[in-house]
Amino acid sequence: MAIAGTLAIPGTLRSQPASRCIRLGVLGLGGRGINLAKMFAREPDVEITWLCDPDSRRAARALAAFEPAPGRSPEFAQDFRRVLDDREVDALVIATPDHWHGLATVLACQTGKDVYVEKPLSHNAREGRQMVAAARKYQRVVQVGIQSRSAPYVHAAREYLRSGQLGEIRLVRVYNLMEHPLTPLGPAGAVPAGFDYDLWCGPAALLPYHPDRRWLNYAEFSCGPIPGDAVHQLDLARFLLEDPAAPRVVSHQGGIDVLRDGRDTPDTQVATFDYGPVRLHFEGALWMPYMKKTDMAVRDRDTFPNWPFSSTKLEVFGTRGLMLLGRHGGGWQVFDANQQPIAARHGRQADQLHLRNFLDCIRTRELPVADVAQGHASTLLCHLANAAWRAGNRTLRFDPQTETFPEDPAANEFLGRTYRAPWRFSDPV
Repeated sequence: MAIAGTLAIPGTLRSQPASRCIRLGVLGLGGRGINLAKMFAREPDVEITWLCDPDSRRAARALAAFEPAPGRSPEFAQDFRRVLDDREVDALVIATPDHWHGLATVLACQTGKDVYVEKPLSHNAREGRQMVAAARKYQRVVQVGIQSRSAPYVHAAREYLRSGQLGEIRLVRVYNLMEHPLTPLGPAGAVPAGFDYDLWCGPAALLPYHPDRRWLNYAEFSCGPIPGDAVHQLDLARFLLEDPAAPRVVSHQGGIDVLRDGRDTPDTQVATFDYGPVRLHFEGALWMPYMKKTDMAVRDRDTFPNWPFSSTKLEVFGTRGLMLLGRHGGGWQVFDANQQPIAARHGRQADQLHLRNFLDCIRTRELPVADVAQGHASTLLCHLANAAWRAGNRTLRFDPQTETFPEDPAANEFLGRTYRAPWRFSDPV
């Protein structure tokens, strides 16, 4: 796999023997955080030293969810700053809600720790830019959890496009179509014992506690359930197109059309990103019961998704053929002008390969396959679509150099947020 470059300053492990374990702290002990802890623990050169979550009720379940090596049981911390203070920790794994990704990453970089941060990289565009700047300033390895970049079948797809056999590519369509339930907010309640809700909110507003709030549906904590999931496909599209930096025009249509349950993020989003000769078109919705993610049994076998009803597919249109590609396995097929399949590659999921790439880069100081700069460029598409929606479903011109809308100062307000005191970037970068 191609490596974009190397970090100039040696990392903490550079002078250590190769047998020295990489010590990790895991922040966020929901389903994804526990799964990441389990997957990292499978690697022979990893020691999970800390498990962290503001909700101490999650500690027992998390500690029991995986089997660390004898004598290597991790400690639990409710406040992840204890992990930042531990000089023996090499890297922080961040699997929190979106609103903590940015600040936790910057703080980890400032304390000399490398970072594996889940998608979407950031809560907002300005925060993402700060994360890139911090990684570069402090010479940290920051890998983003857009793991399809580590999949061999995806690299084979890009090589096929490079060969010119698909012809000139002028349109890529990305889908994220599925069904989510109605989730009414319900009444506010008392914060449970053992849950530091103030810390959980962190830089976001300290809203009343609702025990049944699905944080993904609320802009205070999330960039939205559609873009927060679709960033995988958007990143795949950028990867196949040789990683263009940023579009110059974004347009958006959509809103809250079906799931009127109190959420303030869209359940329908249609966006087009203009990269000049190539247009990236995105369609997302949360009310389609007939659209399904690729079954786990299909992702890691020599079979293909049911393309018409695949909720997370990409369509790459060339002047000679059409490529259909699935994320997280599922493979790809190419069809010619007679609608006949002429090329294909079966897929496999790449989570473990992606984690291994991060660990290897901690030692070598190479840039990882999903470096923070690529994660920012892909997540930026989510933020641009959201900004165009919040600006009134409009078409906006974007300046990739300044990462602003030069013709619409009002829309620029949707590219960032104000942090709640005392949380802030202590050293703006």
